[in-house]
Amino acid sequence: MPYSQLDRSRIRMKPLSMRENRVDIECDRVDVSRIPPAPDMQTEAVLRETEQRIRHARRNGRPVVMAFGAHTIKNGLGPALIALIEQGWVTHLATNGAGIIHDWELSFLGRSSERVRENVACGDFGHWEESGYYINLAINIGSFEDRGYGESVGAFIENEGLRIPGEDQLAGRALKLLQSDPEQAAAAADILGIVRRFQLKEGWMAVPHRWKRHSPQAAAFRLGIPFTGHPMIGHDIIYNHPMNHGACLGRAALRDFLSFAESISRIEDGVYLSVGSAVMSPMIFEKSLSMAQNLAAQEGRQIQSHFIVVVDLAESAWDWQRGEPPETNPAYYLRYNKSFSRMGGTMHYIRMDNRDLLLHLYHRLDSKGQAAKSD
Repeated sequence: MPYSQLDRSRIRMKPLSMRENRVDIECDRVDVSRIPPAPDMQTEAVLRETEQRIRHARRNGRPVVMAFGAHTIKNGLGPALIALIEQGWVTHLATNGAGIIHDWELSFLGRSSERVRENVACGDFGHWEESGYYINLAINIGSFEDRGYGESVGAFIENEGLRIPGEDQLAGRALKLLQSDPEQAAAAADILGIVRRFQLKEGWMAVPHRWKRHSPQAAAFRLGIPFTGHPMIGHDIIYNHPMNHGACLGRAALRDFLSFAESISRIEDGVYLSVGSAVMSPMIFEKSLSMAQNLAAQEGRQIQSHFIVVVDLAESAWDWQRGEPPETNPAYYLRYNKSFSRMGGTMHYIRMDNRDLLLHLYHRLDSKGQAAKSD
């Protein structure tokens, strides 16, 4: 049916420099040399086992995947994530759409995290020109270049700009591939439409990112480490801007999901860390693991010795090693724990601030100074 749609081209955007922010990267970034508080005995045992499992995984070329919510970036943990991938302990980073946005804003502006209540009330929430324009543009161009969601933004930050293809190049590519590769032809046609609509000039568009040294997206791109973005349509402020293009975003996000699934397909004897992500992380993991198990079964094997650590702030007295609790127990409704408890392997839940967790992991892994094995 022809449902009516909101005309977002009428939304009035404001300069990002006008926004009041709650996070300043120079003030709020975490110093990785800081020693975190000592954990309780139960948490200490899980952290010790996690360190051992990560070391074992990297010695044997198995992946260590860390998926995290946006607060990991807002809490200034970019330097800790960078240290863990630089030293080879973590082989894949994954976050949601908000994590991508906060990291970009901190790299570009040095500040992020607006005051939601006040800005919604006056109609300004999410209506920031640079965030909507540049992040969407990076994803749009990246999708044309066969890059994923996180890689597109990471390349934009690290390279401090991107290249706008010319109209003749795009039109010729779309026409040439129309019969042999309709999907690539459509990708070229989509970018051609964007170039014309926004009157983008062919060539290099320079966009300085003064704080890129704190960006794990940029570091991952520089190191060739997967940093995948897993958005949900309508969840992020970049959907408010007319530069947002569903087909381009979908191509980039699907590429990232399949990249994530490829890492999970090798998770046997590997480690999965889910940090402060109640929805995104368990949902993409269970679908990826199911696909991986399907492929493994065709080869007569099963993924069963993976190690999962779930970290959040909610209390849970349930021992997840026993399986999931009955529906009468409130712990049953901690969806992320319930989901991961169904994923086989070994699963632990830690109630801990993500700043303390990453610092504990960094100091434990770095203390012995042994470089991790690369895949």
